[in-house]
Amino acid sequence: MFAYQPALPIPNGKTCLWLFLSTEIMFFAGLIGTYIVLRFGAIAWPAPHDVHLSEPIGAFNTFVLICSSVTIVLALEAAKMSQTTKAKGFLLLTLLLGGVFLGVKAYEYQQKFSHGIYPTKPHGLVHDKADLYYVAAVRQRLNDLRTEFTQKNEPIRKPIDEISKMVDDAELAMRNEPASEQGRIKAMELAFAIYPPHDHNSVAHAAAAGAVPESAVMRLVAFQQNAPQDGESHDAGHAQGFNDRYPWLRLPIMIPGGPLWASTYFLLTGFHALHVLVGLIVFALMLFITLDRARANLVENIGLYWHFVDLVWIFLFPLLYLF
Repeated sequence: MFAYQPALPIPNGKTCLWLFLSTEIMFFAGLIGTYIVLRFGAIAWPAPHDVHLSEPIGAFNTFVLICSSVTIVLALEAAKMSQTTKAKGFLLLTLLLGGVFLGVKAYEYQQKFSHGIYPTKPHGLVHDKADLYYVAAVRQRLNDLRTEFTQKNEPIRKPIDEISKMVDDAELAMRNEPASEQGRIKAMELAFAIYPPHDHNSVAHAAAAGAVPESAVMRLVAFQQNAPQDGESHDAGHAQGFNDRYPWLRLPIMIPGGPLWASTYFLLTGFHALHVLVGLIVFALMLFITLDRARANLVENIGLYWHFVDLVWIFLFPLLYLF
């Protein structure tokens, strides 16, 4: 005859962990739900290559995290059979895979920072649209560079003067009789001069979509700061432009929906990376204890937490990288 069990038929540690995970589920559900509302309610949203996101790198990181969930299960099975050395080996492998995930994420962050994509100003160089405020930001940056470099440094001053001419001409087209037919013709001529007409971002495409030619000129100038020049190629899908040819320029860039994207991206991935870091710290501490059958519950509890972290990323990867 079985004795009456007055409490839940699971250890207290697992009960507390499930209660903790329930609060984490609500936390990430709120973050992901907010992202979905902002994403599909936004007028414009950047494509992955516009913000230097690489789908293959994201897929690789997803694969790494899934493999780490497998290794923690193998560590649990080894602990249940009191195979302490084997359990620690799989736990160490899980720790290493989690470290690889964070290392790849750090590389992705570095790619954003190197292109001036930050969640907040003043470090961020991203502007939502190419308007006169954007023109003023570009001109201010160029003026700062002029004061920094001397007249003798001709190779450095040449791109500065070239971009200044483009910005001045574009601003003139934006301000000069925007409603007149003559102003529209001037704007079209300028746009074709500074950007290849065969490109999908040419003024012909903008005009066909109903865009105002004068503002399209400035958009093209802004895009050229961070896009392929004529004859150049994409680097792993990432844009190549003035800021890539001359990293010291760090000109403001125009990415429609970019500031909102940066805020949501760094918020979601940052909190997830923090949870991964907590898991790795626990894994490192567990390497100093004996992982036998008596400690199998401890391995199972941290494994449940790690599976939750993995599951959250399974939702984040398609939302951030594929849509």
